[in-house]
This record gives sequence, structure tokens and C-alpha cells, in this order.
Amino acid sequence: MFDWTKIDTVLLDMDGTLLDLHYDNYFWMHYLPISFAHQNKLSLAEARERLFADYETVSGTLDWYCFDYWSNKTNIDIRNLKTEVEHKIQWRDDVKPFLEALATAGKKRVLLTNCHPDGLTTKIKVTGLDQYLDTLFSSHQFGYPKEDPKLWQALIEHHPFDPERTLFIDDNETVLDQANKFGIKYLLGINNPDSKQASKVFSHFPAIDDYHHFTKELLA
Repeated sequence: MFDWTKIDTVLLDMDGTLLDLHYDNYFWMHYLPISFAHQNKLSLAEARERLFADYETVSGTLDWYCFDYWSNKTNIDIRNLKTEVEHKIQWRDDVKPFLEALATAGKKRVLLTNCHPDGLTTKIKVTGLDQYLDTLFSSHQFGYPKEDPKLWQALIEHHPFDPERTLFIDDNETVLDQANKFGIKYLLGINNPDSKQASKVFSHFPAIDDYHHFTKELLA
């Protein structure tokens, strides 16, 4: 799929791309609504209706990923609530060998996640994923999510890389589209970000459901 001799930098999303998205989906779609219902004496259906409407309002913005925003919005300590289910944080099974193969092949492994910095800290604590990456960035440190073109300009000014020699992997097609518009040459989607849900289909970018083929190519 790619000529690895033409790729120096691999930008990597985290949730759904390196880690199983089930943890995040479970929290936002199930665990938080249960807590919200209990706190506000609502039925679970009513809690979900209210929360999901709020989710839709800020989807694709930095607020959607911000613990402080949702703590204020729900009057629930999101940081503390997320730690209650952190046992669900898991690697994708095929990721560690791929990241190790990238290092062996001399590729720079750069994490670029919309995850709130506190969430990133927790996921590092649980998985040790920082040991498999060269550089880690949360979009919050730049003030824009990956869905915003301003993020990409801020990233390259802070951490210079050659878009023509960069591969970006993400499970969000909207984010891949922004990276494409910025000029990143090699783009890849993830069909199965959540191990408990059906695979998705990418309309405009190539996509895979495991990294094993790439791992073999890199080590060949």
C-alpha cells in the first residue's frame, strides 16, 4: 500500500488507532449517561437524549474532547468518573509490533490525539504507550482539534516535518480529510476502531483492520 522508503514520519491518532476505542465509547455512551441520570433523577433514556444533543452541538470542536467543558456542563467530575472505568483501556492487539517495526525501520513515531491531556496521562499510565512513541501531542496544547485546519499549521510550526514524506493514520475520516487538505501525502483509515462494534467504511481513503501486513513489510 505504501513505499516505506518515501516515508520518514508516521503521525498516529490514539483512540481507535493505537488503543481500542471501546473504553471511550463505553464511557460517553453508557457510563456518563447512567451517572447523569442518577444525579438529575432522570430516566436513562432522558439522560441520553439530553447528553447526546449536547454532544452533537460541540462535535468536531475542542470542547467535545475537553474534560473541563463536560465537567461544567454536567456538574460531574469527568476526570474522576473516567478513572472508575480505566480498566477498560486496552491496546489494539496488533499495535505494539507495528510501532516497534517503525522504530526498527527508522521512522519517527509522533502521536497526535484530540484526547484531553489528563486523559492522555491516564492512558499512558495504564498502557505505557509513551515507550513506543518518539513524540506525543494533544491537540489541546495547540488550542484547536484535528478537525480544524489551524491545528495542522500550528503543529508543523511547533514540530517541523515534511508532509510529502509523512503518513497519517486515524479512524476519523473528517480528520483525514483535513490532513489531506493540509498536504499530508499518505493517509490511512482504521476500519475497526472499537473491538465491540461493527467495522466502518471509509469513502475517500484507504483503510485497514490490522497492522500485521505493514509490520512484515517494515521488517523485510
